[in-house]
Amino acid sequence: MDTAVFPDQAEYTFELVGVFTFALSGAMVAVRRDFDIVGIVVLAGLTALGGGVIRDVLIGATPPYVFSHVDLLVVPLVASFVVVFAHPLIEQRGQAILWFDAAGLAVFTINGTLIAEAAELDVLPAALLGIVTGVGGGLLRDVVAREVPLLVRKDSEIYAIPAAAGAVVVAVLAAEDRYEPWMGIGAVVLVFAIRIAALTFGWNAPGAFRRRPARST
Repeated sequence: MDTAVFPDQAEYTFELVGVFTFALSGAMVAVRRDFDIVGIVVLAGLTALGGGVIRDVLIGATPPYVFSHVDLLVVPLVASFVVVFAHPLIEQRGQAILWFDAAGLAVFTINGTLIAEAAELDVLPAALLGIVTGVGGGLLRDVVAREVPLLVRKDSEIYAIPAAAGAVVVAVLAAEDRYEPWMGIGAVVLVFAIRIAALTFGWNAPGAFRRRPARST
């Protein structure tokens, strides 16, 4: 990633953490769906890298960044083998998949927004591509695993809304040349905290308004 996006090693480390946590969530879904080792690796890779690839294609950064950086390709493989041998321990943690997913959502959304802003996009497009980066991998994961994506399920806790909150904050700061790395870390914490609070308290996004049927007399 160019230095305009990652001004120090800390943010690049967050990128690696995001890849690893998303890969863990993808691999755990694959285990739950009884996929073989190939399926586990594929789902881990799609979850970890899919959103970033979609973003890069949309901004015209081809080939996508991940294909020229072996470290980002290796991380999902490592996460897959961790899950192959340690999934019973991870499952004992209850909502482990959702927590891993929340961490990946937070990191990817913020880094994706910064990358889009570095491509000289305006605030709204940069924020939208940040959201795509955050939710894209999970969307691909759920589709391949033949599950209704968390992104669109009315009975699931808010997912894109935390990403949108963090993306907008970072996009505005970056557009005004006020962004600093510590602000990105704060935005990651914000997205993660909102998502975890939604999981804890059952916050759902509203659906379409439905008129109540008139009472018969």
